[in-house]
Amino acid sequence: MSGHSKWSSIKHKKGAADAKRGKIFTKLIKEITTAARISGGDPEANARLRVAIAQAKAENMPKDNIERAIKRGTGELGGATLEELVYEAVGPSNSQFVIKILTDNKNRALSEVKMAINKAGGSFASAGSVSFNFQRKGEILRHPRCLRMTTQ
Repeated sequence: MSGHSKWSSIKHKKGAADAKRGKIFTKLIKEITTAARISGGDPEANARLRVAIAQAKAENMPKDNIERAIKRGTGELGGATLEELVYEAVGPSNSQFVIKILTDNKNRALSEVKMAINKAGGSFASAGSVSFNFQRKGEILRHPRCLRMTTQ
């Protein structure tokens, strides 16, 4: 409890705000690192990296954090390697899903996705059995503050 101390109240509010901001920064750093690893660290030549940097700047992420994430993605700095995985699933009423995941631990990600699909009454599909039905037109991104769709 914060009691009657003004400083304690401020400390709790700042702690909550910092935790929320840290969670957003972590997601953005993962995206920047992956974009740099896949297509290089030059934002002019890498559209995905350019978008990730723009999102990070919109969230007021410090410039040195962005640069460190790019260096980690290009291999100049060490750290956990992030991988992008694609799973295919069939849900209730024969609804089909292509699931893209960015993770540092394949086994944990697989078990979490399996649990979510099984809980919803679906099942995993073999590779290629769902994706042939889809033609990539855009991407629905979950941003911490809004949901938006980008098209190609």
